Amino acid sequence: MLVSNLRGGDMAELAAAGAGESPVIELRNVSKSFGEVRSLSGISFKVNRREIVGLLGDNGSGKSTLVKVVMGFHNPDPGGEIYFHGERMDGWSVARARSLGIETVYQERALAEKQPIWRNMFMGRELRTRLGLLDVNQMRAESARLMSEHMGFTSAAVHPDNVVATMSGGEKQGVAITRALYFEAELVILDEPTMGLSLSETKKTLDFVRSIKAAGKSAIFIDHNIFNVYPVVDRLYVLDRGKVAGVYNRSEISMDSLIDRLYHVARTGTLE
Repeated sequence: MLVSNLRGGDMAELAAAGAGESPVIELRNVSKSFGEVRSLSGISFKVNRREIVGLLGDNGSGKSTLVKVVMGFHNPDPGGEIYFHGERMDGWSVARARSLGIETVYQERALAEKQPIWRNMFMGRELRTRLGLLDVNQMRAESARLMSEHMGFTSAAVHPDNVVATMSGGEKQGVAITRALYFEAELVILDEPTMGLSLSETKKTLDFVRSIKAAGKSAIFIDHNIFNVYPVVDRLYVLDRGKVAGVYNRSEISMDSLIDRLYHVARTGTLE
């Protein structure tokens, strides 16, 4: 599992942070430019433990760039800082972020659709016997347990040997999310997970999103559709033209009020 793969320094950072309540991830004064184009400007952003944070914004608002900074794909411009469990992260990279338990579930789901569920669940992280051989029986058994306990599949017709292509869009998202949680993800990034899904599949996917928090983990939920994001998040960030246009606790703002503010931001670029 991921925790066992952490370097000594990283383990010390996590242990030191365990006694406090520092955010899982925090960005301070993060900007990002590509040549003359400034995609992010002075962003402050954080995700607390056991928190689902929504990230809303139109195309070009900076959502993708912000998430790629969190993932380690982009480094902030000078002056920007990244903290993980309260410790400043230097040398931030995709490998470092993943070693600390940051996993991304893409809208394409990154699944091998012609392969069975158990192969997808352990893709790239296969369980092995003491002789170094693939432990197929253990991977099938673990997949069956995860499907029952975390994905809610109780029918005998749904089996770890089922090919992923036969599953619905929501069920495929469930495989991807469950895989991330099994490998000890601290923070799951959900990149428009409901795109192209039917109403019933969207409901199932949102239930899987709720299961992330129930498992004691955190998530960033990126989407254009406020009607999907609002019901499952604790806080929402609204981005506009590379800046944070608003941060809201869901418990303190109704969906109607939030929609009004989003319309205003889209027209003016400000909340005032």
